[in-house]
Amino acid sequence: MDDLQWQFGSYGGVPPRIVDAILERGGLEALMAAARERGDWFCAAGAVRGLCAAGEFGRAWAVVEPFAVTGWQPAVRTGADVLLRFGRVDRALELARPEGPQEDAAGEWLDYAEVLARAGRVDDAFGVLRPYEYGGWVLEALAEMTEGQGRDERVLELLAPIAEELRRGPKEHTVRGLWNVLPAQARVLERSGRADEAIRMLGADVAAHRYGPQTTVEFYAGLLGRHGRLDELRALATGPDRRVAAGPYVTALEHAGRAGEAESYLRGLIAARHPGWYENALMELLIRQGRFDDAVEAVEHTFDDLHDSNLLQPTMLLLAEQGRHDKALELTEGRSPEFLAANDAFWLRPNRWWLMGEAGRAREAIAEIEALPADEVHDREPTVAWLLAQDGRIEEAMARLRPLPGKRAATDLAELLVRQNRFTEAIAVIPDVATQREEARNLRSSPAEHLKAPGSDPGEHDDPWIAPNTAHSW
Repeated sequence: MDDLQWQFGSYGGVPPRIVDAILERGGLEALMAAARERGDWFCAAGAVRGLCAAGEFGRAWAVVEPFAVTGWQPAVRTGADVLLRFGRVDRALELARPEGPQEDAAGEWLDYAEVLARAGRVDDAFGVLRPYEYGGWVLEALAEMTEGQGRDERVLELLAPIAEELRRGPKEHTVRGLWNVLPAQARVLERSGRADEAIRMLGADVAAHRYGPQTTVEFYAGLLGRHGRLDELRALATGPDRRVAAGPYVTALEHAGRAGEAESYLRGLIAARHPGWYENALMELLIRQGRFDDAVEAVEHTFDDLHDSNLLQPTMLLLAEQGRHDKALELTEGRSPEFLAANDAFWLRPNRWWLMGEAGRAREAIAEIEALPADEVHDREPTVAWLLAQDGRIEEAMARLRPLPGKRAATDLAELLVRQNRFTEAIAVIPDVATQREEARNLRSSPAEHLKAPGSDPGEHDDPWIAPNTAHSW
């Protein structure tokens, strides 16, 4: 269980993106073998997805059973799902039912309640969760797990007295999570065909400030937008709650074919110097409309800032998503010396090389890298290997990667092997869990060697030179 939890928490074993690529290319048998022989959780989960998609629930259960019977909760959830889809309801309930007392395992009992609800035993699910009913997270979960079960009125009966008590004496309820009952009630009303009632009740709560976290206002704004109540949404988005309501309002206007109004609204907030994310929202809106020059113009005044309001990288990424790699590359040029001193080696140059590789200029990027001292380029060899692959020189890329130690190079090599449909070999070159855990311990002992680009994710995307939130793709 410790190994499973480590894999789950750190993208250990075979990374999910490799598993997805193998599954997409028809390597289901290789994933099943890795689950069986290596105890690899992500391979097992991928194999289960593939088998269930093919309707082979018996084989899917055979894959996940060794993981589920350990009692490790993610595997228990997956196993119970397979069994329910397989029609083995009693076995699913037996697997999902926690052994410990309810006060010590609230999350596990919530999972069990969800299995009960999916099995059609909604009243039993209510009974299991009754000890927690004054926890807002449980009320929210009940609303979610009963969707499509034909029990909306029963859920509303449960939620109504708690919501009314909260409305009568909101100051007496200091538990933050309990406030979730208000949007949960509105959610069930909406899906049961009573959207006007949901809007009326939640609107009164928002107007009277009978709510805790801003998620209540956010849900209300989305509710208005979904039902075309744009005048009420505009009032919300121009009042004290504009920071929360602005996003849903812009989305609703855009969906209604009124993007020009959305643009004017955002420009007005920016001109009034209201604090918030409005420049970023305007840039995204303009990019979605294909107005790339206007989008850059709207935010370029931030590009040399040395604090969090700098929108250079988000702009580059959004342009890249639209296939405008050369336009994104232009933004890396002409930056101030102060900005370059703080960011060039850390993330700007690596993002530039990534964009060049995507734009068909891999050879130019390689030349830039080779002109720099070796110690100035973090992960130099994997970076060059990726660029070689982008240039179509797959064998050269693989030759660069094979001698390199560590999971990063092995994963990059595996991606190339998957691309050639060499699935078993791709899995084999990735170190097993024990080896990866040892490597992780060594990395923690020398953290200075492992810088990451701002916003990059740990574990699976542990690639300092890759644009944040952009999956490394061979």
